[in-house]
Amino acid sequence: MRRSYELGGLDEGDLAPDWLAQLRRWFDDAVAGGIGEPNAMVLATAGADGRPDARIVLLKGLAQDGLRFFTGYGSAKGRQLQANPYASVVFPWHDLQRQVRVNGTVRKLPAADSDAYFASRPWGSQVSAAASPQSQVIASRAVLEATRDAVAERHPDGTPVPRPADWGGYLLAPDQVEFWQGRRDRLHDRLVFRRADDGAWTVVRLAP
Repeated sequence: MRRSYELGGLDEGDLAPDWLAQLRRWFDDAVAGGIGEPNAMVLATAGADGRPDARIVLLKGLAQDGLRFFTGYGSAKGRQLQANPYASVVFPWHDLQRQVRVNGTVRKLPAADSDAYFASRPWGSQVSAAASPQSQVIASRAVLEATRDAVAERHPDGTPVPRPADWGGYLLAPDQVEFWQGRRDRLHDRLVFRRADDGAWTVVRLAP
C-alpha cells in the first residue's frame, strides 16, 4: 500500500510561463502516458451548510478563462454551486506520480455554449440527460429506463434532442493552480500559481 515516488521532480525552471500552458503540458503527458480518461477530475463543492461533497466529472474545455464541465443544474453539485459558487478540482494522475489541484469561482456558461456542447454529444447521451432527474430519488431503474424510452420515442436517433433547460455548462475560473510531483521519501514538489486581486499571477513553492 506504499509506493516510492521516483519518476522525477518539478523545479521552478521546469514550469511553463503560465498555469494554462503548464496544465496543457501535463495533460498531454497524461494522454501520452496512457492514463485512462485523463480528463477525469474530482470536483469538490459545498452548499450553504458548508458540508463538502465530491464526485468525478469530465473536463470538457480548457482555456485562459478556466475549465469547463457540464451537468444538470438541479443536481447536487448544481444546487451547491448555486448556494456557494466556489469549487476545487483534482486531476489524480497516479501513474505519473502527479496531481493538479485547481481552486476558483464557478459560474454558468452562456446558453449558446451549453447548446453547442449538448448538440455534439452522442444521441444516447442526449436522451439520457433529458430523461434523468439527476440526483433525485427514483422508484427503480425500470422507471428511469421507461422515461428514457419515452424520450427516445419522441426524438428518434438521427433527430435533434433539445437540451433540457436544467442542464448545461459551468466555468471554473482559477485563482490557484497547484502542480504536485511525487518525490522520494514523501518530500514532494508543490509549485502553485496564485492570482492576486489585481489579476497578476505569481508562483510559490509549498512544503509537502
